[in-house]
Amino acid sequence: MAFVDEAAIEVLAGAGGNGSASFHHEPYKPKGGPDGGDGGDGGSVVLRADDSVGTLLELQHHPHIKAGRGGHGAGKRRHGVRGADRLVPVPTGTVVYEGDVFIADLAGPGDELVAARGGRGGRGNARYATPTRRAPNYAQKGEPGEDKRLHLELRLLADVGLVGFPNAGKSTLISRISSARPRIADYPFTTTVPNLGVVRAGDDTFVVADIPGLIPGAHRGKGLGHRFLRHVSRAAVLCYMIDLAATDRDPLDDVEVLKGEVEAFDPDLATRPSLVVAAKSDVGSESAVAVRSEWPDSMFISAVTGEGIDALVWRLNEEVRRARALRPAPVGYIRHTVSERPITVAKEDGSWRVRGARPERAVAVSDFDDDDSVVRLQRALISMGVERALERAGARAGDEVRIGAVSFDFEPEAGSVTS
Repeated sequence: MAFVDEAAIEVLAGAGGNGSASFHHEPYKPKGGPDGGDGGDGGSVVLRADDSVGTLLELQHHPHIKAGRGGHGAGKRRHGVRGADRLVPVPTGTVVYEGDVFIADLAGPGDELVAARGGRGGRGNARYATPTRRAPNYAQKGEPGEDKRLHLELRLLADVGLVGFPNAGKSTLISRISSARPRIADYPFTTTVPNLGVVRAGDDTFVVADIPGLIPGAHRGKGLGHRFLRHVSRAAVLCYMIDLAATDRDPLDDVEVLKGEVEAFDPDLATRPSLVVAAKSDVGSESAVAVRSEWPDSMFISAVTGEGIDALVWRLNEEVRRARALRPAPVGYIRHTVSERPITVAKEDGSWRVRGARPERAVAVSDFDDDDSVVRLQRALISMGVERALERAGARAGDEVRIGAVSFDFEPEAGSVTS
């Protein structure tokens, strides 16, 4: 299966069912009264973090996600069935954006985000019966469900992030200390996707992420850029790997360059516990002396001969245990926003466009084939302050006004709405 760590999706919640305008019919009861039931609420689209899902590949191939609509109401006060929710499993560690706005971090298994909320079912005419209006013949339509375009990014949940230039030996190391089998070759950027490996040290286990090679300027998007760097954002320990056998770079400069790229991307990452690991010690003995002098606490390994591998595993295990105690596990985050938008009026293509959650919802649920429903809508718009807002904006009698998908002529305190 291909590893996909980004996906753009469109989520459409189900519309609410229409309410019913029905009257009770029974022999010898000529005035049975209104008995129209309510429409069912539309289903919602829910994103849920699931450890059994490791990639966003499925969402990249099927980006359009729709929930079920609510059933219509019926006579005898029968209410419509609620629309089925659409549950979408995503990898644990997925973050969600709407445009440039951060919406949620599904950091733990079972974390959920209601990505698009279903529309409310319309009310049946039985709801509108009063002592003075005993036979209302109108009912509400169901509200449309939310329609959103979201961007998903996967940030790996790893305890150790292997950071290094291309061909520094990260893939070879992870293949020696875990069961992961990344593709390995002797040319740059062999690894183009992250690889995860579970490492065992006695009774303990920890997860190591082999990330695609870094190059100077990665924090600005060069090379694999942010596609690499965001995957170390959750790592508790960073392992800076340098290549002692490199002929085109000075291993003494590599760590400073790598740390600089990490810090430029996220200053918090630079404060994480870290360890310098010098790879290919079997062929880079000349550079090893200088590295030991610069970083006395560094580890030297050879994935080919096995030198230092066991010692590195135990060292990493201690660093991870210490970091886990100091740094709590990632906690899911859901940003709660106020969905009610204020009423605004603006000129648009020669007409007046009214925007706002309440007037748009009132228009969406109104039945324009029923005169009583139209009158109720007019009264509702006046009470919301839509008429005052239009007058303040400069609207005059006879001007065209648009709310949602409906247009009508502006007539203060009275008017005829047409769809």
